[in-house]
Amino acid sequence: MVNATVKTIELADGRTITIETGKLAKQADGSVVVRMGDTMLLATVVSAKEAKEDVDFMPVSVDYREKFSAAGRFPGGFLKREARPSDEEILVARLVDRALRPLFPEDYHAETAVMISLISSGKDEMPDCLAGLAASAAIAVSDVPFTTPISEVRVARIDGEFVINPSLAMLAEADLDIMVGASYENIMMVEGEMNEVSEEVMLEAIKVAHEEIKKHCKVQEELAAELGVVKREYCHENNNEELRAQVKADLYEKAYAIAKQQITNKSLRMESFAAVVDEYVAAYVEANAENEEIDLVANEKLIRRYYHDVEKEAMRRMILDDGIRLDGRATNQIRPIWGEVDYLPGAHGSSIFTRGETQSLTSVTLGTKMDEKIIDQVTVQGKEKFLLHYNFPPFCVGDPKTPRGTSRREIGHGNLAHRALKKMLPADSPYVVRIVSDILESNGSSSMATVCAGTMGLMDCGLKIKKPVSGIAMGLITDKGAEKYAVLSDILGDEDHLGDMDFKVTGTADGITATQMDIKVDGLPYEVLAQALQQAKEGRLHILGEMLKVIPEVREDFKPNVPRIETVQIPKDMIGAVIGPGGKVIQAIQEETQTVIVIEEVDDAGLVQISGAGLEPIEAAKAKIKAITALPEVGEIYQGKVKSVVSFGAFIEIIPGKEGLLHVSEMAWERVENAEDFAKEGEIVEVKLIGVDEKTGKLKLSRKVLLPKPEGYVERPPRDNRGPRGDNRGGDRRRDDRRGGDRRRDDRRGDDRRGGDRREFRPRRDND
Repeated sequence: MVNATVKTIELADGRTITIETGKLAKQADGSVVVRMGDTMLLATVVSAKEAKEDVDFMPVSVDYREKFSAAGRFPGGFLKREARPSDEEILVARLVDRALRPLFPEDYHAETAVMISLISSGKDEMPDCLAGLAASAAIAVSDVPFTTPISEVRVARIDGEFVINPSLAMLAEADLDIMVGASYENIMMVEGEMNEVSEEVMLEAIKVAHEEIKKHCKVQEELAAELGVVKREYCHENNNEELRAQVKADLYEKAYAIAKQQITNKSLRMESFAAVVDEYVAAYVEANAENEEIDLVANEKLIRRYYHDVEKEAMRRMILDDGIRLDGRATNQIRPIWGEVDYLPGAHGSSIFTRGETQSLTSVTLGTKMDEKIIDQVTVQGKEKFLLHYNFPPFCVGDPKTPRGTSRREIGHGNLAHRALKKMLPADSPYVVRIVSDILESNGSSSMATVCAGTMGLMDCGLKIKKPVSGIAMGLITDKGAEKYAVLSDILGDEDHLGDMDFKVTGTADGITATQMDIKVDGLPYEVLAQALQQAKEGRLHILGEMLKVIPEVREDFKPNVPRIETVQIPKDMIGAVIGPGGKVIQAIQEETQTVIVIEEVDDAGLVQISGAGLEPIEAAKAKIKAITALPEVGEIYQGKVKSVVSFGAFIEIIPGKEGLLHVSEMAWERVENAEDFAKEGEIVEVKLIGVDEKTGKLKLSRKVLLPKPEGYVERPPRDNRGPRGDNRGGDRRRDDRRGGDRRRDDRRGDDRRGGDRREFRPRRDND
């Protein structure tokens, strides 16, 4: 019998979230199913019983996967099965990882795997906002040590009101969309995008999210208590407190002295810090070489670990007590900035952005609809016109390695920059945009350098972005047990590693467009967060000013190598005519004009996007498409192509797919005995459309009306004037017949030699 336990969370709008355990995946250390509407996530945690040797960190892995069967769909590709995680799945896993990782005990080093799977997908619920809750609940019902439960929620502002965990359709109307991860007491993680909102609005959104998260954490505690969960005992570290104290006593002042030297070169600073411990270890080994009671190998590892703590404390005390940073800057000072645009002649736009020892070389490429990214996720399908790819090669930090595929870090940092810039692209632009940021040097906040370089590259390529965007990374140093703290602008890599917060903010001069925050300290007051946001705004505006010194405004026009794109609208029922059977017509147009043409149906109309190298080939393609879709107009003059010649005239194609008859009587003012004398197959002939048969729709053409009328020309009288025996009493038997078409005349003499279709008839007898 299944003995499942279920807890329910009530949302303010009446919706519910349930947490169920004891039914599925019972061999894992902990497993739960979290459900909201028809969306269900299965989360499990498994942690090794012992830590591996020489592991002095928490080796936790978080994996998030979406099953296509959850939405009743087949995966794409030849294999028709899920393979490696998509970028979107990696981004969700990173959101959960960043909130969970700081809450494992510092001395717990057993390998731990957290897996979250989307097993059912509803239309109105987004699963990513439930992943953090599911992962935390799985740990809560397990014996894996964990400081406190956490949860994550999405908060959006729609029509001025904050909504918790909105649907995808609702998000389309939101001007703020952020994910917040927190424990009952503290904010742990924030990430999202905004439409130039103020710092006050963002802070209020975080508070709203935190109030909801508190309910989630309380339910998890109740669930663990109901199940009688007892956390496992462990011992993953062997410490020597006497050695720890000795290392601090011997090396603190030396580390503090190096920190105060204000070494601006990252490599030199790292070498200086490393030289202190290397010298100390060498002296320690030499002094205790004969002492068999001391494990020199184990103690050397302990000395280096304890020295890391000493180095961290020295840097923090220098900032808090003396107000001095590692490179000598004030807490709100930005590193020197320089930049350049139009550096890469082959790219459609390019820029270099360098801030201190962080540098991005960025290129911008403009493409057509054929370059759009196809999105085929379990919950979202569509196309993406804006791509941003961030590359972090090992050489940018002096690492002697080569890349092995795209890392999760690269996907995450690229996504943040993508969010920062996407709302500033013009909505009516026909271009697909790809930005590639290659980080050539890194010492703090390369993702923010990507935002700045991306803005400059877009301006250099001539794309009319709405407003330029800049970004900054903020840090925090706090004094545990005291009120003293320092908010740092434009943090270094060391300040990120040794500090208590990494807070990235991007925006225009008018508001925030994206943010990402990781907090590593307990009990961060909202007042400190508000100060960090205000200081970040000042830093953003300073950086934006430096960028605009390099390129004050968007280029007036695109560069010569940018493909030109124009869009033409055609009637829906003409799409097939432009494409042609098997695509022959459109392929021929593309080949003849050297253009790329894409057609799609939008709102009962056909949108034809034409791209080419310059305006001339585009105009040529437009003319051909216009000719195909144009409707013949009586009175218009056409340059038609003779398709065939018959005895009574010629059939001429005046526009693609539209033919009319040029009757022999309309070829010239004089009598035409042979149509081939005036029209040959393949010739281009200028004709005028003089009529359309109302019943059959056949087109009647004339050439003679475009020619000067001969002097003294006399019009023939109407056919009604003929006598009873067929003689034309009006005189001239050569009749000017403007009706076109097939003249089939019953002539009593049998043979009609006046043009048209010659047919033999029986002569009438006298008594007829």
